[in-house]
Amino acid sequence: MTTSSSVAVCLWYDSNAEEAARFYTSLLPNSAILSVSPVMVTFTLDGVPFQALNGGPQFKPTEAASIAVTTKDQQETDYLWSALTADGGEEGQCAWLKDRFGVSWQIVPQILPKLLGSPDRQAANRAMEAMLQMSKIDIETLESAFKGA
Repeated sequence: MTTSSSVAVCLWYDSNAEEAARFYTSLLPNSAILSVSPVMVTFTLDGVPFQALNGGPQFKPTEAASIAVTTKDQQETDYLWSALTADGGEEGQCAWLKDRFGVSWQIVPQILPKLLGSPDRQAANRAMEAMLQMSKIDIETLESAFKGA
């Protein structure tokens, strides 16, 4: 697998870039390690090009940047959430989490933006209020709130 893009997201790691890249590519389909050197790992996540840099302890990841994944259903949401929060990852609010490497992710079911963007603003606001109470998104609870149930 190769990528023809001249643009890639570069993530900074102390010294475990390859471990992180191998973990990430094991989670998402259409993902692969493209090259490994002592300093840089190039890989794709669902076809999107990334670089993982073994840059040393000077910089740490922040929530100012995150990897957003749109999931098709609750099963995929649960799978990614569990895998990414395991072994030292941390749950955040409203679909956000940090993995064990400190990288922030958004695990967003595809229904979420549809509900929040609905022209029925009262229903959308009920879904928003429900989401604000969640860490991992629960689709059934969101849909119930949207419907006013």
